[in-house]
Amino acid sequence: MRLFGLIGNPLGHSFSEKYFTRKYEELQIHNCRYKLFPLSAITELPALLDAHPSLEGLNVTIPYKKAVLPYLTDSLIPEGLNACNCIKIRSGQLTGYNTDVLGFGKSLTPLLNSAHQRALVLGNGGATESILYVLKEKGIPFEVVSRSLHKGSTLTYSELTRDIVQAHTLIINTTPLGTYPHSDNFPDIPYEGITHRHLLYDLVYNPPLTKFLQQGKEKGAQVKNGEEMLVIQAEESWSFWNRD
Repeated sequence: MRLFGLIGNPLGHSFSEKYFTRKYEELQIHNCRYKLFPLSAITELPALLDAHPSLEGLNVTIPYKKAVLPYLTDSLIPEGLNACNCIKIRSGQLTGYNTDVLGFGKSLTPLLNSAHQRALVLGNGGATESILYVLKEKGIPFEVVSRSLHKGSTLTYSELTRDIVQAHTLIINTTPLGTYPHSDNFPDIPYEGITHRHLLYDLVYNPPLTKFLQQGKEKGAQVKNGEEMLVIQAEESWSFWNRD
């Protein structure tokens, strides 16, 4: 039996297990299984690999997309990107990859127009790395917002004003705020600065319309959740695991 899985903590919100289980059922792939492997610390990864020698691939989610990097024996991650969300395992060798970049890029690109000249990126965790990489590729200048100035943040939430929000017509939430069952939570930004020219993108997909997106929609903004990005990155992971 070929075994694949997801590491992270917590994993109760996992998209990947449902997606791959359904995929295997629909395509009648009977020799594959996808499991959740919650780790309380990334240092538990070697023991996990020892306990499951049939593992051929892992997806990586918060909070380990950066922390897993020292455990890789090889990397196909684009230069300048310090995050891994996909690992292929062959003969004890762990090759890292990043499918978030492709997923986000393909999902975002059709929505962009000439109004989207500057971006606010909310949060600075492991998922943020891929978002910033795509923005750099597209030549969209950005500010990274977090609770305090560290790890590349350029603004704090307390520094945000209506004018700053109004001037940044692409706003991307990379935090887990608003994820079910905590659906009433949302990033604390001046929503009164949002206009019909804005595009709000939320990496959260459950619920489909988060409070963050709902408040943008009420202002006439275009909104997009993270489900399509997850589907694209999942399919890219599957392709990566099955390459020679």
